[in-house]
Amino acid sequence: MAAPKPEEISHPPMDQLQGLEYCIDSNPSWGEAIALGFQHYILALGTAVMIPSFLVPLMGGTDDDKVRVVQTLLFVEGINTLLQTLFGTRLPTVIGGSYAFMVPIISIIHDASLMNIEDNHVRFINTMRAVQGALIVASSIQIILGYSQIWAVCSRFFSPLGMVPVIALVGFGMFDRGFPVVGRCVEIGVPMLILFIAFSQYLKNFQLKQLPILERFALLISITVIWAYAHLLTASGAYKHRPELTQLNCRTDKANLISSAPWIKIPYPLQWGAPTFDAGHAFGMMAAVLVSLIESTGAYKAASRLASATPPPAHVLSRGIGWQGIGILLNGLFGTLTGSTVSAENVGLLGSTRVGSRRVIQISAGFMIFFSILGKFGALFASIPLTIFAAVYCVLFGLVASVGLSFLQFTNMNSMRNLFIVGVALFLGLSVPEYFREYTAKALHGPAHTRGGWFNDFLNTIFFSSPTVALIVAVFLDNTLDYKDSSRDRGMPWWVKFRTFKGDSRNEEFYTLPFNLNRFFPPS
Repeated sequence: MAAPKPEEISHPPMDQLQGLEYCIDSNPSWGEAIALGFQHYILALGTAVMIPSFLVPLMGGTDDDKVRVVQTLLFVEGINTLLQTLFGTRLPTVIGGSYAFMVPIISIIHDASLMNIEDNHVRFINTMRAVQGALIVASSIQIILGYSQIWAVCSRFFSPLGMVPVIALVGFGMFDRGFPVVGRCVEIGVPMLILFIAFSQYLKNFQLKQLPILERFALLISITVIWAYAHLLTASGAYKHRPELTQLNCRTDKANLISSAPWIKIPYPLQWGAPTFDAGHAFGMMAAVLVSLIESTGAYKAASRLASATPPPAHVLSRGIGWQGIGILLNGLFGTLTGSTVSAENVGLLGSTRVGSRRVIQISAGFMIFFSILGKFGALFASIPLTIFAAVYCVLFGLVASVGLSFLQFTNMNSMRNLFIVGVALFLGLSVPEYFREYTAKALHGPAHTRGGWFNDFLNTIFFSSPTVALIVAVFLDNTLDYKDSSRDRGMPWWVKFRTFKGDSRNEEFYTLPFNLNRFFPPS
């Protein structure tokens, strides 16, 4: 038998991911685009409900307060997503709430001056205003780094090799929001996971009027089926005598969102009152803004690949970070109880549906704004058990992580140097945050525990984030270990043409601003 030729056992690197039905600037029919946009909106609900559901009770808030925060968060998410897709990176990314802000916000909640307030409602309002003030001040970090193009300069130190652990851990770093949450109600979570994989992968060739309906709408169909099944279990009294925690994770009537939601309510800036400002709170929040910046950088790179676009040039990436800073400013003004980052699960859905269209994401932003105003209808969808979302995360976060690993095709993985950098950055990116999480769970405070609360918040927030630890380790090692002789091994000859807007002719097609705005903001 003849030895196989080299081209038969290797695959040539590809600038753009193949196999997508619609790329960033090609659009499905209006009917299909609206249905896909609604699917992205449903997926975004998971984080939008999860963060307020955890934080509002800690602040002394009621179910009414929780619903109002969820509605406000969705409203601002819709505005931020529109701004980002129109004027930011222009990639098909949903800008959602971020878990990176949990550490400094919990620190503000436990501030002695706020904890001493006896009236729960007054404590909730005062805590909300303190969080708003910290977000407003901290947003200046991303606004300055983005619009001054400082982040574009920093991104010149990134190589395909250095980005692999960062993008991979945008997905893998979310492992604790996957099966550990599914395990809280396996009778709903596991069927959801199996059904979603079956529809999106094994039955993807099933077509109705030449539309692969099961692949394209696997999320909507499987959520509808499992939600109905969960409602049936709830109505039949299956959880009547089960522990409170099981009921909270399994029942469809435990969120108390529908009964608490108003029919119509338009969120507006400063609706909780004037924000209050504290230097310590703001400094801790700045760490979360930096983490959000790094996580979003990885997510933008992943989204560009899943939208079949070229990697965003440095100035486009920096422009997107600037607009994301504006988004965090809006979070602070409206009072959403968290900052903004790219929604990794929605990036994963681009790959699952094989539709990377920008228009679909803009339609989903319209749904966010519409249903946040029509409270009862939005609350109906938001009452989907979080276990169902966690099952979908198991697939979508994994998909985002694998996109990060796909950047290895542009590097030399027969190089011991490269193997060392990728391995160490990936391992420490998982291991360091896990240590911080375990330490915090036992000691009820992070490993950084000095008299300076702002310093503790800053360090604990940075090292709670897997992509941030990976970026620190990978970029440092990549730019200090034999870097002069390893340009080709790191993938720089491929990467360099995408650094500038005019470096590749396709950049203009993907990243030019609308309404001829490039006349006023010429690309660099």
